Amino acid sequence: MLENIRIVLLNTSHPGNIGAVARAMKNMCLSQLVLVRPDQFPHPKADARSSGALDILQSARVVDSLDEAVEGCHLVVGTSARSRTLPWPISEPRDLAERIYTDYAEQSVAVVFGREERGLSNEELQRCNLHVQIPANPGYSALNLGMAVQIICYEFHLQAIKASGGESALPGEQGPHGPGWDEPAATVDDVERMVRHLEETLVQVGFHDPDNPRQLMARLRRLYQRARLDKMEVNILRGMLKAIQQKVNT
Repeated sequence: MLENIRIVLLNTSHPGNIGAVARAMKNMCLSQLVLVRPDQFPHPKADARSSGALDILQSARVVDSLDEAVEGCHLVVGTSARSRTLPWPISEPRDLAERIYTDYAEQSVAVVFGREERGLSNEELQRCNLHVQIPANPGYSALNLGMAVQIICYEFHLQAIKASGGESALPGEQGPHGPGWDEPAATVDDVERMVRHLEETLVQVGFHDPDNPRQLMARLRRLYQRARLDKMEVNILRGMLKAIQQKVNT
């Protein structure tokens, strides 16, 4: 389970925070760190704050976009300390850890942390299957980046310890991320390409106006992420869209 979890940091401004995250990850036996356009990395301050977790820093991947950071993942979790206008599936860290062990133990999972001062944008959060919030003082809920990563990674590690001790996890929902399903699960990038294809088709048939989008595509994206599609289902949907486009063009 822990080997399949990647911690993604978006636009980190302080290199020391990257080091603190590496330390937190190594404490909890996680090793995959992905950095999206960090302001300064590598950096001596990151090395110093890692307190010996240099192997995590040295193996960290630096990428240019969130899409690249979560490519190939089957579940993307966005961290958020505030409520949003459009409700989204949300979990606490402990429930998230149990869900990952039950439904995604052998799948790739990304947990995305935003910028130190303003977190993730609404658009970035919409790219996530669900959101995780750390219960904290309602009047002062802000945690620094290293602390937030430590808390969430602790819950992952605790769940792994429970599992290795022979304590059975809760039975998972039968679906494309569980055993016995007839098709492999769709990755988040499979679903994103399908949603973009859907948007293109809806514009073409006159159902969606990109100049007055309201929340149509956000709600459709939420629908398909919640559905936990498999690869065959994505292919069927894209085949339907292609047939619609061909019919419109004739």
